[in-house]
Amino acid sequence: MKLDIKAIQAEIYKIDTIPTIPDTFKKILNILENPKSSLSEIGKFILKDPVLTSRVLKMVNSPIYGFPGRITSVNQALLLLGLNVIRGLLLGVSVFEAMQKAMRGLWEHSLGNAVTARIIAQKINIKEPEEVAVAGLLHDIGKVILILKFPNEYEKVVEKINNEEIFIFDAEKEIFGINHADAGAWLAKKWNFPITLIETIEYHHRPLHSKTTPLNTAIVHLADILVRAKGVGSAGDNFVPSLKPSVWNRLNLSEKDILEIFIQMEDLLNESESLIL
Repeated sequence: MKLDIKAIQAEIYKIDTIPTIPDTFKKILNILENPKSSLSEIGKFILKDPVLTSRVLKMVNSPIYGFPGRITSVNQALLLLGLNVIRGLLLGVSVFEAMQKAMRGLWEHSLGNAVTARIIAQKINIKEPEEVAVAGLLHDIGKVILILKFPNEYEKVVEKINNEEIFIFDAEKEIFGINHADAGAWLAKKWNFPITLIETIEYHHRPLHSKTTPLNTAIVHLADILVRAKGVGSAGDNFVPSLKPSVWNRLNLSEKDILEIFIQMEDLLNESESLIL
């Protein structure tokens, strides 16, 4: 029997009541939920925490953002990346512990998606590849909140995956009536993220449904498939979804492009191993 969807949404919105999430994460959530938070305020908050400062600088100098070894200060990172990317980055570096505890290999999978999404975005000349990378990093955040909020029910999801050999989003749908993409989109709305990020999270398994940002969503969808195919981390099941021909046509990539993307993935994912924090 599926749970009541409105009740699930209400529980998800109360993410800051989870006793196991760190105090720093709770403070970050307050910043994210305040639409008036400025780059200056976010910068001051990061600089108060040496560990957070270190993680932010580590991430912005990684292959995910394309500034390897060039950013030496938080203020420099803020100016180069802008408010939306920094807010997503801040969430990413603060949620990694929850990701590691929630599902073995999920952080590695998310990093792989971020790196690969950026590679694809650059290949097709997307203007803001950093925003696509953030979407790749956060695309599966709904899994974390479902596991943390509903651990017993999520055990049933895992059982279904193992016993019936189905995709994780199908198993979630059967147990919850929603899947992690829905849960992630609810969180992104609660945290006042831009519609482009909300839609990419919500439709990364159904990219043809995206109206506002179909290209970014298609990129993260393809990145997810490529990372699964390469066996980077774990998305919670052992299957590789098929890529719809219409998505392939939208991205307009050739077989040669895919080969080049795989080669770049190999190099940059090796460089990203230091981000297994």
